[in-house]
Amino acid sequence: MELTIQKLGQMAGVSTRTLRYYDELGILKPARINSSGYRIYGQKEIDMLQQIMFYRALEVDLETIKRIITAPGFDRMRALNEHHDKLLEKRKQLDRLIANVEKTIASSEGRIEMSNQEKFEGFKKRIVEDNEKKYGEEVRAKYGDEAVDRSNQKVLNMSQQEYDRAESLAKEIRETLAEAIKTGDPSGEAAQKAVDLHRQWLCLYWDGYSKEAHAGLGDMYVEDERFRAYYDAEQPGTAEFLRDAIRIYTGAE
Repeated sequence: MELTIQKLGQMAGVSTRTLRYYDELGILKPARINSSGYRIYGQKEIDMLQQIMFYRALEVDLETIKRIITAPGFDRMRALNEHHDKLLEKRKQLDRLIANVEKTIASSEGRIEMSNQEKFEGFKKRIVEDNEKKYGEEVRAKYGDEAVDRSNQKVLNMSQQEYDRAESLAKEIRETLAEAIKTGDPSGEAAQKAVDLHRQWLCLYWDGYSKEAHAGLGDMYVEDERFRAYYDAEQPGTAEFLRDAIRIYTGAE
């Protein structure tokens, strides 16, 4: 089966402009260019577009998609199974949020009573599940199941005030760290303020704080490529800078 770029766009529900952009990025090249200069796509390209759209539905950025699908060991069936698992998890999260909205509506109409704690259960469960999915294996190996389970329970028991405080601290950490890294001094006032904010943020999630655990987490930010990518997204070197600042703060050096 072969389709022109217009026909493929119509079938997939994407614009020809998007398909041309995918071509420019190198994530979806046409099978060939015909004598009239039109891009022609075959079955292989149709299947690849489906893969790309699966990843986009899961909010994966295009650079990451390119790295995944152009890797020598890319396995289409394995990717499909992973899509299936992630979409099921996303559906579970949406179901919880829908249930929370329905319960809130019923409460607003006076049909049921809903505590303030219940209003945020869906959001907090999502935090726990996302963290488990992304980092659970590594964190459990480093700190143990009991410590992680206690931390998860603390998140689920968060009050609205604590939840808001965690969100506010996360924003303040990013802003302060961005200013601190400009100085290039992990021992400086701005860097140490960022680490103290980081400690306060951890205390909202951890069952108990220790300098050793804090320093260990800083090391993990550098050693684990996912943590490093998160912190280095806007400014390369941020993960190492934060680790060094944490080491100074905790006396680990």
